[in-house]
Amino acid sequence: MQKTLTFSDHLRLIDERSTAFRAAVAAAPSLDVPVPSCPEWTLFDLVQHLGMGRRRSAAIVAAGPADARPEKSAWDDGTGAPREREALLAWWTESVERLTSALREAGPDRGCWTFWGDSQSPETSGAWARRQVPEIAVHTYDAQLTVGDPEPLPVEVALDGFDDCQFTLCSTDVAWPHEPAVVDYYATEGRSWRLRLSRDGAWAARLGAPAASEDPDPDTADASARGTASDLVLFFYGRIPLDSLKFEGDRRIFDQLAAWDPSV
Repeated sequence: MQKTLTFSDHLRLIDERSTAFRAAVAAAPSLDVPVPSCPEWTLFDLVQHLGMGRRRSAAIVAAGPADARPEKSAWDDGTGAPREREALLAWWTESVERLTSALREAGPDRGCWTFWGDSQSPETSGAWARRQVPEIAVHTYDAQLTVGDPEPLPVEVALDGFDDCQFTLCSTDVAWPHEPAVVDYYATEGRSWRLRLSRDGAWAARLGAPAASEDPDPDTADASARGTASDLVLFFYGRIPLDSLKFEGDRRIFDQLAAWDPSV
């Protein structure tokens, strides 16, 4: 049975992936090297982006229940990240410490503003903690790729991260603008998910063990993708193409999903 990660697990994984990110940045020959998976970004840009995002998340969690996120001045004093490597690494460490301190102070159940109010995920500090893990993990992959040593996302991170992607980023009560469809995802580690797309929105569900077998029931799935949990997450974030997975069914659905922005 797959372990359900706790708030403490997410804090631990934030620290672990943040440390791996720092190590990749420290190993780079220069902060000006381009990031292959993030066109037009240098490694410096990647660190600044990820650090500012953690500072913003910390400010949102610290603010507690709110109808809107805090003003930008709550996390950005306008100076940006320092350009010298050691100072930048210290700034990154401080960014993560701000985040983890805010999360520990809040605990898992504090209500917070979120951008996923129309999804199946709760609007809590615990959900913010969970959301941080795949974000940092994928950008750690970006940094490792930049220095020529990319590693798969750890299984624990990837399984929980892909689950979060489905329930937080994919699910919505905004009407799907195309023909109704069902998409199944299978992780080779034994987890599987189903996303139903219709005029009622996009709704995610976890499938049971039989559906995760090597011969999936084609019952209602119009398309499916199978791969390691790491590859599913990297595909979801656009780091690897669909052809990197074992794909079946109507490819157009994946193109439609990639192009769909329910907030518009």
